[in-house]
Amino acid sequence: MPNIRKLLRASPNLKVADEDAARKPLSSGDKAADKQLVEDLARQISDLQDILYAQCKHKVLVVLQGMDTSGKDGTVRGVFGRIDPLGVRSVPFKAPTEPEKSRDFLWRIHQQVPAVGELVIFNRSHYEDVLITRVHDWIDEAECKRRLAHIRDFERMLSETGTVIVKCFLHISAKEQKARLEERIADPNKHWKLQPDDLKERKFWDDYQKQYETAIRATDADHAPWYVVPADSKTHRNLAIANIVLETLQDLKLAYPPANPAYADLKVD
Repeated sequence: MPNIRKLLRASPNLKVADEDAARKPLSSGDKAADKQLVEDLARQISDLQDILYAQCKHKVLVVLQGMDTSGKDGTVRGVFGRIDPLGVRSVPFKAPTEPEKSRDFLWRIHQQVPAVGELVIFNRSHYEDVLITRVHDWIDEAECKRRLAHIRDFERMLSETGTVIVKCFLHISAKEQKARLEERIADPNKHWKLQPDDLKERKFWDDYQKQYETAIRATDADHAPWYVVPADSKTHRNLAIANIVLETLQDLKLAYPPANPAYADLKVD
């Protein structure tokens, strides 16, 4: 298997194109085998997360961003839902509340970043504050540039204080989103996933792609890299993200804390 992070790392001149969303560079061509591989990778991640939690030294933040239906929830279930939950948190960010809006846009984000020993998954994130806000002109270009600068500083601060950051853009095509929205409409058991605004936001597709390009280009850094994950295939999406997270954890050279010599003579009566 090639170095997945190098393969999927965002380009400095990123162009978000629909045709790239259907790519499956990691697929074996056998869907069942790929699903099994995701499970195998998740077990390896779980083993390393157990050491991360026990070692209580590193902090890991995984950011999942993407258009509606791109698979953020599916990734949380399909990859992170398979690992030991000890030391793992998933944080879904919705529209800010009034108390949150009365503070700086990063205030609610900072409260949820990982503590030592934790792996935290952001389902949406601080990037919403330079995406939907800019698409709808709730902030102007100057404020957007200021916020992007704040994000760069914020992520650099997290990195310098021990947080390992992984940012994944789940890239789906407009055609695939249409199919997934239609599936939700057709299935009453999936109506809970559908919001009327999802259909309204789709009308701004091109604007969102432009803002994703701007945000990713402006905030990609070696200490906070962006990975562009082709996500028209749910199985390939999970395969890619599982590989990215596993490679990241392997780089930490994790090890259980040293044995306590004082325990050598302990006896349990």
